[in-house]
Amino acid sequence: MIEESVQVLRVESDYLWVEGVQRSACHSCSAQQGCGQRLLARLSAHPVRLRIALDGRDARSFQVGQDVTIGIADHVVVRGSLLIYFLPLLMLLFGIWLGDRFFGSEFAAILCGALALFAGGFVAASVVNAAANRSTLQARLLDV
Repeated sequence: MIEESVQVLRVESDYLWVEGVQRSACHSCSAQQGCGQRLLARLSAHPVRLRIALDGRDARSFQVGQDVTIGIADHVVVRGSLLIYFLPLLMLLFGIWLGDRFFGSEFAAILCGALALFAGGFVAASVVNAAANRSTLQARLLDV
């Protein structure tokens, strides 16, 4: 399970609205001053807001500003990453193959590959949006 510490923004009867900040992968590197990853993380860091189910816990025991720990199952992250990254890549390669096979020119292969890449991205986004509300894929409240 992947865990993250987040802050409570709002308390509802059955849910908590929490906010976490995306961070770079490394914080303890000795090359922080010249690191491009650190600069990109600082420029693009934006808060991520989630609705977390209380799963029978009493909403009155939570306060705005309180730090809580949430977790998401490892398989959700792995499958989501494969879908988002691998599907468009496979579609790109398949599109290049189709363009080359049926049209026989490099330009057609590139064009078909680009179209297939965008189609793969669209399919991945559609699947993610359709599955976003499934309870098995949601983050869970672990610790207060």
